[in-house]
Amino acid sequence: MLKQITNALKDTGTIARRNLIRNVKSPQLIVFSTVQPVMILLLFNFVFGGAIRLTPGLNKYIDYLLPGLIVQAILFTSTQAVIAMNADMMSGLIDRFKTLPISRIAVVFGRVLADTVRTTFILTIMMLLGLLLGFHPTQGVLNGILAIIMVIGFGFVFSWVSVTIGLLAKDAESAQAAGFIWVFPLAFASSIFVPVSSMPGWLQGFAANQPISLVANSVRGLTITGDTSDVIPALIWLVSLFVAFFIICNRLYNRKVS
Repeated sequence: MLKQITNALKDTGTIARRNLIRNVKSPQLIVFSTVQPVMILLLFNFVFGGAIRLTPGLNKYIDYLLPGLIVQAILFTSTQAVIAMNADMMSGLIDRFKTLPISRIAVVFGRVLADTVRTTFILTIMMLLGLLLGFHPTQGVLNGILAIIMVIGFGFVFSWVSVTIGLLAKDAESAQAAGFIWVFPLAFASSIFVPVSSMPGWLQGFAANQPISLVANSVRGLTITGDTSDVIPALIWLVSLFVAFFIICNRLYNRKVS
């Protein structure tokens, strides 16, 4: 059993390295993935910042915006796994993997692990830019580290969601559409850009309790406001989503390659 786990981990590392090498050979993917959230951060901070009513405990819009926008950037980046996984399926690469003596779970896990490394890079860029724009964490180094871990975990979980969608999609066009259509209600009906209290009453219940808002609020609380009441609900969401989509994803993959 131990040997099987060791071999699966080695195979996962090999697949992850292969996917990371592909990213290095296609730097435009990293550039475009980074430019979009950077542009949104700059535009919202300088164009809309003066019009947003801040919640108590916040003096600058960047302190409210950056934690939420980091979550959105990681969410949007994770959706690229939909197209990448579907492309591997359609190109016959997965069929070639099937003939090799490698762990089946390693193919999917390696994809998710490589995407997590990429989202960590984007997270770093966003944090550095936020600091340049005046973002000032006030809750200590430990809480800052916990916030970073939560964001990376968030990207890891939603990469599993995206890979699952990529396995379900029939072709590249449907994969591209399916990869983005579900993120917009979550991203924009959330506390990323504005407090949930500013939304219509019928929308507040959904916006306040969905995972994007909870993670954004948790990161905001761990770095700026000190309010960590949403951390536990956010973790429950992330663990539940991971377990559900880990099982679904692996069953789908095993069915595809059987």
